[in-house]
Amino acid sequence: MGSKTKSFTMALSLLLVMSIVLSACGGGKNESSEGTAEKPVELIWYTIGTPQKDVNKVMEEVSKYTAEKIGVTIKMNMIDWGDYSQKLQVMTASGEAVDIMFTSSWAFDYVQSARKGAFMQVDDLLKEHGQGIIDTLDPAFLEGSKIDGHNYGIPANKELPAQEVWRFNKQFVDKYKLDTSKVYTLESLEPLLKTIKENEPDVYPFAVDKNQMPYVPYDYVIEKLPMAVSLDTTDYKIVNVLDTPEMKQILNTMHKYYKAGYIPTEAATMDSMTDVQTTGKWFADRATSQPFADNLWSASYGYPVVSTPASDALIYNWSVMGSMQAISANSKYPEKAMEFLNLLNTDPVLRNMVDSGIEDVHYKKAGDNVMENLDESKNYDMPTFSLGNVMLTYLNTTDPTNKWEEFQKFNDAGVEAPLLGFNFDTSKVTTEIASVNNVKEEYWAALMTGTVDPETYLARANEKFKAAGLDKIMAEAQRQLDEWRAANK
Repeated sequence: MGSKTKSFTMALSLLLVMSIVLSACGGGKNESSEGTAEKPVELIWYTIGTPQKDVNKVMEEVSKYTAEKIGVTIKMNMIDWGDYSQKLQVMTASGEAVDIMFTSSWAFDYVQSARKGAFMQVDDLLKEHGQGIIDTLDPAFLEGSKIDGHNYGIPANKELPAQEVWRFNKQFVDKYKLDTSKVYTLESLEPLLKTIKENEPDVYPFAVDKNQMPYVPYDYVIEKLPMAVSLDTTDYKIVNVLDTPEMKQILNTMHKYYKAGYIPTEAATMDSMTDVQTTGKWFADRATSQPFADNLWSASYGYPVVSTPASDALIYNWSVMGSMQAISANSKYPEKAMEFLNLLNTDPVLRNMVDSGIEDVHYKKAGDNVMENLDESKNYDMPTFSLGNVMLTYLNTTDPTNKWEEFQKFNDAGVEAPLLGFNFDTSKVTTEIASVNNVKEEYWAALMTGTVDPETYLARANEKFKAAGLDKIMAEAQRQLDEWRAANK
């Protein structure tokens, strides 16, 4: 299975589990606009992902190329998913030498880190040294990732909207001749789950873990905290999503499914479904999709997976900021860092070397823009989505030739969610947010997985949320949202 395949799949599952990714670069000696005329500048790049054995070997080749093109060499430091956010926060606070760093809505929080001064504002740098990025990116990426009117990072050109889908393990769909075409709502899953429960005692009919949250048509002010506006809002009123009729209905359905044995008994404490996916002992779950995602999931799991929509395709803050590179506020070479990011996002030679390694060592070409992994790729298996413009990456032999055109169509068809571009400044309510997060730890997973009866449990959770200061946070968010709307009419 190709590194691309695994990496994309990882990107998709990460949207669900919200783990971590990042990249970094550091300072060298003589900055030179002449490129090769003087000693190249070394950029230190911190990025997210399981550290790969051949990173230094590949970066030597990358550096030969970038030294000639723009007078820089690259030192890449990979930090593992679970450690990335904390390590980067510590590094930033200590003022350690770094030029470029991976950041996102879910790892090394882009908005909060920018507000704390970790990143350089890049508006002018983009205009002067990043014209290729501006020409390449869908404007919604740069518009949606502005903080208080300014850009502090470069989003990866990838799928722009987020669309929820129901995924199915195809062997069971075929075995019981199940019709997935009529499935859209959570309720419409019921007859299929019932069939699996009655006939496959060793299989989880509905694979749910503690990190998953039922889909409701709301745009969250802060991911996974219960403040949101309705997707079809006209008044932009922030509500407690736990009080909405949609969420109450969903939680009742989840509890019904839990009691019927469709959901794992231990769902509220299960960290992930990875082990279950490896064995194939599941029938249905929900995931965030992209064009041809079924191919990627199938290749990753080693058995066929099919999917059907569970929501519209919407452009949220978190999907726009799902993968970004920022220039450190401490960088000695911001112009060179931007020149490198511009090249990374526009030059297929550089982009594919960073992504897939050295040609004829880690992969071989199977056509102009098609590649096949070689055995050595196991020493350089990178998370594709975290490293810039994915639409420059070579196709795998199993990919359709129109893959990137379909991505473009998917992006063009995405509808902007109501809060796109609004970033809540939490500085006045940090104490309350910490308290609300504590309440969430106590109640959320049990409610969302259907483990407990919402009839009694929901009122108790809401009481605790109120006592923790949820109303105060919502009032502050509403004030900021109203101001933002007045300024951006």
